[in-house]
Amino acid sequence: MKKHWIALSILVAVVAVVAIAAYNYTVANRLADNGAIAPNQPSSSASAEPPHPAAPQSPAQDQPNAGFPFQDTSMLKPPAGAQVAIYEFEDLECPACAHASPIVHAAAARYKIPIERHDYPWSFHVWSLDAAVTARYIQDKLSPQLADNFRQDVFANQTLIESKDDLVRFTAKWFQSHGQTLPFVMDASGACRNEVESDRALGDRLGVHSTPCIFIVTQSKWVPIVDLNQLDRILDEALAQTSGQSAAASAGPIASPFEATARS
Repeated sequence: MKKHWIALSILVAVVAVVAIAAYNYTVANRLADNGAIAPNQPSSSASAEPPHPAAPQSPAQDQPNAGFPFQDTSMLKPPAGAQVAIYEFEDLECPACAHASPIVHAAAARYKIPIERHDYPWSFHVWSLDAAVTARYIQDKLSPQLADNFRQDVFANQTLIESKDDLVRFTAKWFQSHGQTLPFVMDASGACRNEVESDRALGDRLGVHSTPCIFIVTQSKWVPIVDLNQLDRILDEALAQTSGQSAAASAGPIASPFEATARS
C-alpha cells in the first residue's frame, strides 16, 4: 500500500509539472501573438519605438549649420541699395525660429537694416507649409507689414497650434481680429505655395540643415550667426567695414569674422 501511494504521488507531481509548463508556453505565445513580447526575446525589446525623423537642431556654436558646409552661397547678398542686411531662412513651426525672430527683428530695427527672409518649412512639420503659404498670401494680397504681424503672432502662439485644424482656427480668428476677409480658398491659384517652394529650393541650394539659418551679409562677405548674443557685435563689424572704418576696433580681442569669411 505504501509503495502504491508513493507511485501515485510521483505521478501527480509529474502531471502537475507538465501542466504548468504547458500553461506557461501557451501564455507566452498568446502574448507574442498580441505583440506584447516576441518569443524567446527579452521583454525590453517590446518597448522599442520605431525611429522618428530627426527634428532640425540648433547648430553648435563652433559648427554653423549643424556642422554641414554651405554649398552655393551666391544668393547671400543685401538687397539693392543696402550695404548690410540680415539674411535668414525660417520655419514657422520651429521653436528655435520662434525664439530667434523677435531678436533678429529688434536688431534690424535698431540698426535700420533690411531682413531678407525666406521660408524653409520642414517636410516633417505638420502645419508649417500651410502657415508659410498663408503668410505669403497676406504679403502679396494685403501688405508686407500685416504678413510680418501674422508671422510674429504665429510664433507667439506656436505652442497652441498642434494641428492643421488648429492653424485654420487661428488663421480665421487672426483675419477677423485684423479686419480682413478670409478667402474661401487660401491661395486658390497656387502662386503663394510656389513662392514658398521656391524659397525652400533656394535653401536646399545653399545647403540648409538647421533653422533658423541666419547670416549677416555685405556685398562682399557673409557670416553665419551661430550665437544670437554675438549678433550686435557682428553687425557693428559689418557696418564699420562698409563705412570704411576699422572693424578690428569694434571687435576687441576677438578676430572679426569678416576678416576670415570670403564670399564663395
